[in-house]
Amino acid sequence: MCGVRPELPVQAGMCLLMADIEPLKPSNTGWLVADLVQDTFAFGWARTEVDPALLALLADPQWQALVVFPGEFAPTERVVHSVPAPHSGKRPLFILLDATWSEARKMFRKSPYLNALPVLSLNPEEISRYQLRRSRRDDHFCTSEVASLCLALAGETHAAHTLQAYLDVYTHHYLQAKHQLPPHWNGAAHAQLLALREQAPYFKASVITKL
Repeated sequence: MCGVRPELPVQAGMCLLMADIEPLKPSNTGWLVADLVQDTFAFGWARTEVDPALLALLADPQWQALVVFPGEFAPTERVVHSVPAPHSGKRPLFILLDATWSEARKMFRKSPYLNALPVLSLNPEEISRYQLRRSRRDDHFCTSEVASLCLALAGETHAAHTLQAYLDVYTHHYLQAKHQLPPHWNGAAHAQLLALREQAPYFKASVITKL
């Protein structure tokens, strides 16, 4: 996977609030976001304390922070469905609750330092393509998919498509390894990622050649 890691200039930032042992799960996709988006920040979440570095990040004037969560769980006046136009040079900072659905709801309720921030409610037309964990609802997306949707809303269309293609490559590698099989380096997932590379001259990735 290191050989196909994409590096793109992205204006948006990502802030991952990670629950419990989420960073240790092999099926976690937050690290894919960090691979592609240079300004990705990650913090462990705890109910009784908050990392001072997280508070400093939220107070940094260069960022317009938005909590990405379904609007039905927030007061109407906090909910937005689009990324606000940049003002005073601020860049969007998407706060993603990297957790299971039940954990994410608890994190949303019990993080008072997020209460003053707008809640970005996504309305994707497609269903999740994530295959590494099961969900009973088609409108539940993995962290990488949510980040991709956020990038698209921020006008970072090529980065959004690239992150989705990177997730597809990762999923392929994961499932092949699970069955003790080598990845198909010339398969559809890798071909899509390479095609996106060719469409953008600023895309950087070194592709491993199977010897």
